[in-house]
Amino acid sequence: MSLQQLYVVLLVSGLVVLTGAMAALLASRLGLPSLLLYLALGVVLGEDVLGIEFHDAQLAQNLGTAALAVILVEGGLTTRWTDIRRVIVPAGVLATVGVGASVVITALGAHLLLGIDWQVSLLLGAIVSSTDAAAVFSVLRVLPLPRRLAGLLEAESGFNDAPTVIFVLLFSTVPLEPSPLEITGNLVYQLVIGGIMGLLIGWTGAQVLPRLALPASGLYPVATFGLGLVAFAAGGAAQASGFLAAYLAGVVLANTGRLPHRAATRSFAEGLGWLAQIGLFVLLGLLVTPSELPALVLPALVVGLVLLLVARPLSVVVSLLPFRVPWREQVFLSWAGLRGAVPIVLATYPIVQGVPGSERVLDIVFVLVVVFTLVQGPGLRPLARLLGIIPREVTRELQVESVPLNVVGAELLTMTVPPGSRLHHTTVVELRLPEPSVIPLIVRGGRAFVPLPDTYLEMGDELLVVTTLEHRAAAERRLRAVSRRGKLAHWFGERGDPE
Repeated sequence: MSLQQLYVVLLVSGLVVLTGAMAALLASRLGLPSLLLYLALGVVLGEDVLGIEFHDAQLAQNLGTAALAVILVEGGLTTRWTDIRRVIVPAGVLATVGVGASVVITALGAHLLLGIDWQVSLLLGAIVSSTDAAAVFSVLRVLPLPRRLAGLLEAESGFNDAPTVIFVLLFSTVPLEPSPLEITGNLVYQLVIGGIMGLLIGWTGAQVLPRLALPASGLYPVATFGLGLVAFAAGGAAQASGFLAAYLAGVVLANTGRLPHRAATRSFAEGLGWLAQIGLFVLLGLLVTPSELPALVLPALVVGLVLLLVARPLSVVVSLLPFRVPWREQVFLSWAGLRGAVPIVLATYPIVQGVPGSERVLDIVFVLVVVFTLVQGPGLRPLARLLGIIPREVTRELQVESVPLNVVGAELLTMTVPPGSRLHHTTVVELRLPEPSVIPLIVRGGRAFVPLPDTYLEMGDELLVVTTLEHRAAAERRLRAVSRRGKLAHWFGERGDPE
């Protein structure tokens, strides 16, 4: 690749990312997962429209798996333990027993209704059996669902990628020879070892990170996210579930009480998660050939209807039977089993393994994801209201965000009262800082407190001063003037100009 070609690639990539960011805003207003617009963007860039040819299933699998790892780490880092701790067990059952039931029922429907051979039917059932973390995180977090229900959906979507990948890999063997004992043993090993590795790496990181004195605060989010990727890679290297390890490591790291720069880490993780989603969905949109899709609409609709109306509801009922989940919530859980990037990425696995008919599976899965996301996504809010899960008029939970001060036209200044300064024993009100400047916090002897107007300053005090951009220079001059000549500095002709 020449330097000029590199510029073109970077230009196209930058435009794709910017378009993806704008698409996220549009999708949120329409109540749709943004994946649909990203997939559409990939299709537009593809061979049937703008002419970019991409048919490398192995590369798509590798990049897609890496992107899913990033999305799961982000999902773990943005998951609150208080939301999921009471639903860990039912979520785990949904992610294992529920996935298994969904695989069998969907495969049976594909075989009996469409005449697809058993291996391809089992692959179809396994590929579409799990809910998609990216789709669930992006849609459900804007719905004011009860915490227990939202936590159950989030935890399930974080857990069920692992067993789904195991099923897909087993059914991708040629010839197909997995025994029930082999499937069970493999499933138990991957989940147990992957879970242990994720918890161990997350706990270790939670102990070590607060003790590290990194040279820049921006390195803490990088290190935290890096630990999640280490958990994913370590789990995969041990032939266990890297997906489960990555998610659990993120949950443990995010919910420790000592994680440095928690807000910055969460924002960093969300940014990487969005970038991974945009790149992943655009890549998958490039992988399909739109002109071949119309012929597969009917098979995709049949498989999707079996999944949506039979397999998913039955798997939810069977899995949650011991947990006394209200029937209204079970209905919502059945409808909210959103599919997204995970099935399309998993559809590349049998192609790489050389399973006959696997290219057709990819196209069926692509059509299924697009059509049923269009149906399920916009229907989530009306269904939740119809079932009485959320009221028609609801007060949204207060959202508190940290933003750069330049967004609100402000400046944050910090200074320490030096030895010999006339600021010593001057009260806050006597500083007479130019309005609207204010001192919201003083740190004295390692203890922070909010000062009152009659609070005296002392040597060694660290002051935080908030002012506006236009009054910053005046505030600095006044502080210097008082430090040099005291509170009556103006009468002595001291203006606080820099020396």
